[in-house]
Amino acid sequence: MDWIQMSDVAIVRQIGNYIKHVRLQQRKTQAQLANIAGLNRWTSSQIETGDSITLTSLIQVLRALNSLYVLNTFEVKDEISPLEYAKLKKHKKERVRNKPTKTPNKNNLGW
Repeated sequence: MDWIQMSDVAIVRQIGNYIKHVRLQQRKTQAQLANIAGLNRWTSSQIETGDSITLTSLIQVLRALNSLYVLNTFEVKDEISPLEYAKLKKHKKERVRNKPTKTPNKNNLGW
């Protein structure tokens, strides 16, 4: 599916198709889904027909369908770029090199 080429309306319709598909796989009616999600049946119907709903309602529906995993794409991972990693390694090496060494006590002959 080429999401970039799709209009916003087409994307909303596709999300509605997905919700309907999962709901039917789970053998739930729109009323049952709405009840589990804490929404009214009209909202459940609205999303399946491609009408616009709130993001909160979408999350409630996905939760009711045990499908929150579809949101994994939105997870932000703090990854360090190779350039930043190299800078950190260089900085760490400089700190080790510049570490003061103990100078022997001239008065202590070790006897």
